[in-house]
Amino acid sequence: MRLGVVGLPNVGKSTLFNAITKAGAECANYPFCTIEPNVGIVAVPDERLDKLAEMYNPEKVTPTTIEFVDIAGLVKGASKGEGLGNKFLSHIREVDAIVHVVRCFEDSNIVHVDGSIGPVRDVETISLELIFSDLEVMERRIDRTRKMLKSGDKKFQVELELYESIKETLEKGQPVRSMSLDTEQQELVEQLFLLTSKPVIYAANVSEDDLQAGGDNAFVSELKAFAQKEGAQVMVICAKIEEEIAQLADDDKKEFLDALGLSESGLDKLIKASYTLLGLISFLTAGQQEVRAWTIVKRTKAPQAAGKIHSDIERGFIRAEIVAYEDLMKCGTYTAAKERGLVRSEGKEYVMQDGDVTLFRFNV
Repeated sequence: MRLGVVGLPNVGKSTLFNAITKAGAECANYPFCTIEPNVGIVAVPDERLDKLAEMYNPEKVTPTTIEFVDIAGLVKGASKGEGLGNKFLSHIREVDAIVHVVRCFEDSNIVHVDGSIGPVRDVETISLELIFSDLEVMERRIDRTRKMLKSGDKKFQVELELYESIKETLEKGQPVRSMSLDTEQQELVEQLFLLTSKPVIYAANVSEDDLQAGGDNAFVSELKAFAQKEGAQVMVICAKIEEEIAQLADDDKKEFLDALGLSESGLDKLIKASYTLLGLISFLTAGQQEVRAWTIVKRTKAPQAAGKIHSDIERGFIRAEIVAYEDLMKCGTYTAAKERGLVRSEGKEYVMQDGDVTLFRFNV
């Protein structure tokens, strides 16, 4: 899954990306520093893997991952090709969800593209460009559907009504993700690849002082009030601190976080929140060779989950032997869990749950 890290120039976007991936994306105090998107693969924090590793002592431990894409800064008029607008819009169209970095701190040494700090204004600048782009898509789709309607097929009437409703929502300055859609409508919307239908997390980038004071300031409060209206989540981070944390060894990292009074880094929280935002869960496999987490979408059935490991396992699926992670930990060993009847045999219709420790039986 791909997450696009977006934001106006000089909001801390590339600094945050550096911390997420340790990829060393170029970072400078001038607009359009990031032109081509930098990409980083990030492990999803999962303490369950550590516990399973203690139990199985495997040769290797493999976490599940998310792909983050650092996308170029945006200015007003991007939907009309201003700045790097066309590139920005093509890159953002390729991601599954958006992490929108919003500057929520004052610093006279870092210029703001609009000359002052305004979180909601900054969010609306990008949102409006995405809305303008989606409007163009919908106008073309509506014209095409009206022509198809002449064939007499009633499905085009249903589609046309939905498309006109989407256009009306966009014209009000509201994103498509704010609409209430049934399952059939949602499937149609997914085929449109609209920018404003993508789920969003707002990353409120605050100063070190604000973070140590609890993270809230007037700018963050303003952003939270805005996000609440569209049902979006706000994560408070300090990109500069996160970049420093990312350079530390694990033991030093814990000591640094303890000194700040934090249980985990802002990035770990952001990565977990992003994973949840995309409707993803992990099932686990464990043995002496490898302990591993596998990414699946919620409501995935056992054979399709098996296919994540190998297509042959899905094709020859017989059953899945499953024990809940919590039950396995309480029992101490897989054998003990089996003796207590906690290892279940599940068939093709079983819907996988987060934390299922799974052994697939198959025959090809």
